[in-house]
Amino acid sequence: MELGEKLLRARQEAGLSQRQLCGDVITRNMLSQIEHGTAHPSMDTLRYLAGRLGKPVSYFLEEDVVVSANQPLMEQARQAWQAGQTELAREILKQYRQPDAIFDWEWKYLSVTAALAAAEKALSDEKPLYARQLLEEAAVIEQEIPGLERQRLLLLGRIPGADLTAISAKLPSLDEELLLRAEAALTRQETSRAAGLLAAAENREDPRWNLLRGQTYVLQKQHAMAAECLEKAEAVYPKECWPLLEVCFRETGDFQKAYEYACKQR
Repeated sequence: MELGEKLLRARQEAGLSQRQLCGDVITRNMLSQIEHGTAHPSMDTLRYLAGRLGKPVSYFLEEDVVVSANQPLMEQARQAWQAGQTELAREILKQYRQPDAIFDWEWKYLSVTAALAAAEKALSDEKPLYARQLLEEAAVIEQEIPGLERQRLLLLGRIPGADLTAISAKLPSLDEELLLRAEAALTRQETSRAAGLLAAAENREDPRWNLLRGQTYVLQKQHAMAAECLEKAEAVYPKECWPLLEVCFRETGDFQKAYEYACKQR
């Protein structure tokens, strides 16, 4: 199968349109030419497309062609990693030779994820010193793969004697997940759960937090507190807030404001 055919199939499997795959990096016309075999991508373009499609660069190249001295090694490491043999994958990856424009990013990703998996096993086996060594090893490689930092820090926090204050300060905020879970709880009318999730959020000035907290207060019939939150959110979420604010002010006896919000909905 030619490179263009592989690219087209991978894009269709990923459910992406040409526009979505191109982003701001390449033009749709160029992508169309590549998919139809009338143009060949540069290695930088191929790396971008492979990354967007979640495929290694080697997937799009001819199967019988060795494109890098690291190719056989990476194929072995990938197989070990997919089989859950993280220690074997780590040993294979230690033989990798940099720089390699084709496999450097995949080597870093596999090295970090294998080290994290090995560290988790070491903690389960009550080998904290070895776990710390693995996590420090991952930190050195991980600088270009920030998405894995949260997992590394959480594992580091499980090591006895770890500086939890320093580790927690480096962890990304959980607010986005908390708000999502709170919104899901509200759709199920689980007001106590929604309130608890929102109480754990850090940013109380976020309009979305105020909208959800206001909705929760309304369900709990705490209309004065609901109005306070909803007024902070209405600039961003007017259609969601106005009907609730009408209810809140009517329930608290402020009929002038209730009338104002009723008019805003017309």
